[in-house]
Amino acid sequence: MPTISRGIRSNNPGNIDYNKANDWLGQLPFDPLIESRFARFDKPENGIRALGKLLRNYRAKYGLDTVKGLISRWAPSNENDTAAYVAAVESRIVKATCKPAGKLDLNSPVILGCLVRAIIQHENGSIPYPDAVIDEGVQRALA
Repeated sequence: MPTISRGIRSNNPGNIDYNKANDWLGQLPFDPLIESRFARFDKPENGIRALGKLLRNYRAKYGLDTVKGLISRWAPSNENDTAAYVAAVESRIVKATCKPAGKLDLNSPVILGCLVRAIIQHENGSIPYPDAVIDEGVQRALA
């Protein structure tokens, strides 16, 4: 029987760190006996919403609008092989959009959805959700 990744088990497919200052929609109470570091959500759509909102916040607060800029903040090199992460996400975006992954319009549901899918794939090794679940989470992030 395959192991279900932490991000999928916690409905947090972006593996967003828990921060008591964040009051994400659908975020479950912190319980270090269940998960000592990462946020947990009531359903995947709300975890995906948080993922999308964070990416959009990176654009608004820090001016990040490229895969390299966004992923370098999302998955810093002190914890990740950030260069490999960037390459994997860029490759998925190019395949999905048939365009180079230059500046990203994070207000576009297509682009944000593509970026979210690439992060979910990289963080969890697969994308276990139907498109409707991801699309709903992305729409919530854009609202």
